[in-house]
Amino acid sequence: MLRSVAVLVLPHAAAFELGTACEVFGIDRSDTGGPTFDFRVCAPTPGAVMPTKGGFSIVVEHGLEATRDADLVVVPAYGMPAAAVPPQVLQALRDAHARGAWILSICSGAFALGEAGLLDGRRCTTHWMHAAALAARFPAATVDPDVLFVEDDRIITGAGTAAGIDACLHLVRRELGAAAATSVARRMVVPPQRDGGQAQYVDTPLPPVADTLAPLLTWMLEHLDEELGVPSLAARALMSQRTFARRFRAETGVTPAAWVARQRVARAQELLERTDVPVEEVARRCGFGTAALLRHHFARTLGTTPLAYRRRFACAPRGEEADVPGERAS
Repeated sequence: MLRSVAVLVLPHAAAFELGTACEVFGIDRSDTGGPTFDFRVCAPTPGAVMPTKGGFSIVVEHGLEATRDADLVVVPAYGMPAAAVPPQVLQALRDAHARGAWILSICSGAFALGEAGLLDGRRCTTHWMHAAALAARFPAATVDPDVLFVEDDRIITGAGTAAGIDACLHLVRRELGAAAATSVARRMVVPPQRDGGQAQYVDTPLPPVADTLAPLLTWMLEHLDEELGVPSLAARALMSQRTFARRFRAETGVTPAAWVARQRVARAQELLERTDVPVEEVARRCGFGTAALLRHHFARTLGTTPLAYRRRFACAPRGEEADVPGERAS
């Protein structure tokens, strides 16, 4: 049973991520039927003045002794991802996990878990901007950049910022039940559980700089609503189909079908964000043809549905239609 929580503050902690742990676990919600925890904030040295990323400092009363009997140790985002973590902190994390405590990181806090060896052989995540660095620094870990959080062997790693709320509420639900998690979420005015993953929040990168195929890629972006199979594309590029497929993968890193599908999803995202046209019309304009096929690719790529994505990210006034880059004038 989850009763005691220690939040470990490292230098240049992120105020929001630290506040997330304090908000979920540090408030007495017994007056509304919610859970209450024995809650402590600690640092490598008791009484330490710890700088934050926000340009202010906090005084942390407790030292690492607060982690010794905690049911959960939380590591919020801190400093630069590659910042050195004191050896005594790494040992405290290893000791806590070895005796059966939960360990939960938020955003770049995952790097501290990696330094402690707790990610080796396990799935994990972090903010999508840091995922590649986490995977490179800890090759024995399996980093999934597309999810909001991962649980693996009493270790929970949450993605960036607000995903820390999702990770914390997941643990409350896991240990205390859905009613407790809903009670906390209601007081925080957040959904008890979000759908989808990080992929829907990642800026889609521009197409890679190609060599011989650059003009063709530009043309494809302008004609996503047309048939873009290998036979027609190879003919436009004046190549055999086999040569074209080989050249395309060499210059973009993916197959033509995968490239087209991702660009069509990106176009659909733009249309859902910036226009009010029906989903069926979005599917037609971006080249998927049917709403069912659009939903399939959205679920596979972004982990959500077109309607859910529109509710979350729509920025065009109702009834109006904004210009979408890449759309040809009709």
